[in-house]
Amino acid sequence: MKSEKGQRIYRTIMLILLTAMITFIITSIIMTHILGNGNIKYIATDRIGRTFQNFRQFIEEKYLGEINDEAMLESAIKGYVAGLNDEYSEYITKEEMQEYMQETTGKYVGIGVYIANNTQTNQIVVLMPMKGSPAEEAGIKTGDIITKIEGKAYTGEELSEASSALKQEEGTKVQIEILRGEEVLTLEVERREVKVNHVEAEVLENNIGYMQISAFDEGCYEEFKQKWEELQAKNITSFIIDLRNNGGGIVDEAIDIADMMVEKNKTLLITESKNNKEETTKAKQNKTIDLPIVFLVNENTASASEILTAAVKENNNNVTIIGTTTYGKGIIQTIYNLTDGSGIKLTTNEYYTPNHNVIHKVGIKPDIEVELPEGESFYTVERSNDTQLQKAIEISK
Repeated sequence: MKSEKGQRIYRTIMLILLTAMITFIITSIIMTHILGNGNIKYIATDRIGRTFQNFRQFIEEKYLGEINDEAMLESAIKGYVAGLNDEYSEYITKEEMQEYMQETTGKYVGIGVYIANNTQTNQIVVLMPMKGSPAEEAGIKTGDIITKIEGKAYTGEELSEASSALKQEEGTKVQIEILRGEEVLTLEVERREVKVNHVEAEVLENNIGYMQISAFDEGCYEEFKQKWEELQAKNITSFIIDLRNNGGGIVDEAIDIADMMVEKNKTLLITESKNNKEETTKAKQNKTIDLPIVFLVNENTASASEILTAAVKENNNNVTIIGTTTYGKGIIQTIYNLTDGSGIKLTTNEYYTPNHNVIHKVGIKPDIEVELPEGESFYTVERSNDTQLQKAIEISK
């Protein structure tokens, strides 16, 4: 009897707490970003709180199993933000936030492999192992299909779950089943801290500098600057910047790179926030890169990559864009940190090129349109067969 009474008291307390938390967090229709400390101010509405209270009471009365209030709260917040119907806005749990912050700094614990969902086959395909990574050491190759992780099967639609399963704790080992053509391989790979190098550079024929930027994560500008100085010391006479399959990242990193190729005080970016408030970002330093430049782009060049390409192209007559029309992501997301370690990512700005051209759902059309050979992809094409790169080299000569 005492036990049942205690349970009823416990459930009542949890109901009150859950309702208060939902009212406090989920019903945060108006959120003000306090400058300087990144805190969030919540203004709640009663109607939604009452609705969730009614649902909670109904579930308590009817549901047969155990109720995990914390999991329900987390799911409710995720669903609430998902109701915006904006593919880029989302609630990020504490665990997801930690993983996200690791990735944006270019360091994380895992096996070091780029993977994607092959939507045609609903399989997880290896785009490429990172250089010097445990995945490369274990023999994982571009085109491999990851079918199982620790004995559990994963489909392409479960990409994020598979990615999390590959990361886990440093020093532990993970068993991966690979499908390579008709062959099934089982590999054991140790998880280690992986440092992602976002910029690769080399000198091609005819003193052409070549730099590939894979993402604009934290530190990308410093990495770019260092690689540029190395190329400059080798007396390059023209410059190819490869942004193919670069889906973007931190806008400020791309802007700082653009600043090196544009005259001081020239417009680099125009952003528009809520209520049509526009802000203009201008170049702050003297131009340090003054060579003929070719940008290589494709349909997966997006966001910060498009910002960089447009900023330099519209301020520099000595720039050529080669490849295919870019993705067309002309909106910017801001991540706000919440006090419990979780976060919320919201679309907060639309951006325009220096000439006030729209990018969103339009993209950037190349000066010279070049497709890769049929059946080839950016990750698998041999350099000699890379028609886009070969055209860039031809123009750079």
